Amino acid sequence: MDIYGPNPGDAAVVAFLAFVAIVGPIVGIAVYVVTSWFTMKVFDKAGVQGRWRAWVPVYSTMIFFKLGDLSPWLVLYGLGGTLLLSWIGVGFLFSLALGVLSLLAAYRVGLKLQKEGAWVVLYFFLALVWLGINAFDRSRWNPNVPPASWAGNGFLGDRTVWDGVPVQPGAAVRPGYGQQPGYGQQPGYPQPGYGQQPGAYPPPAPGAYPPPPAGGYAPPTQAFTPPGQTPTTPPAPPSPPAPPVAPSQPPAEDDAPDEQPPARP
Repeated sequence: MDIYGPNPGDAAVVAFLAFVAIVGPIVGIAVYVVTSWFTMKVFDKAGVQGRWRAWVPVYSTMIFFKLGDLSPWLVLYGLGGTLLLSWIGVGFLFSLALGVLSLLAAYRVGLKLQKEGAWVVLYFFLALVWLGINAFDRSRWNPNVPPASWAGNGFLGDRTVWDGVPVQPGAAVRPGYGQQPGYGQQPGYPQPGYGQQPGAYPPPAPGAYPPPPAGGYAPPTQAFTPPGQTPTTPPAPPSPPAPPVAPSQPPAEDDAPDEQPPARP
């Protein structure tokens, strides 16, 4: 037996590695396409705007965490710790923590898709099957579920607001995105001794026309006179012509003679 000859075991290993190098990328691409497609359908139910979000690696997982009432930055913390601390042997702890957080997010998303808590077991073993069922069944998104126990935690709870991603009711909004509790509008301070006068009009409502003054419209008392000029008296209007005098009637004629002739002797 020639110890320096070709070893059949080495050839099998080389063939297996070649098979993995060829088939592995194809399987990886297929899993990526199917997972992104199922995630896109779940995002549609949740009201996420923009289907492209489901096709961006890492970013789609961050949105999944937001829908599950977890801070999306936990995904970056977990991936960063896994990649940067693997060389000292503690990177796997971040990977395990990220897996546990994914289960919590899937549990919350399942509740909002009308699934019982036991469905998270299916996500643990077959996450792709869990996504497919929630993507194509008749369940509807209902965010009005009891708030998560970690909602008030500043590290785990979701406090981010992203355009196109609906804010969940149980998420605490970061300051600057609404009125903070306990800081309502301060009440006014009425001035003492200046009450409303009797018979006065109430103050007009915002945007309404002010009421007319009492007594109706009052004309101005005096016209404005420019400085340096004295007011002039307007000329009197011409008097109208006198009416014509009616003609006097002639004296009536007396038919009887003024004097009678003397009687004859």
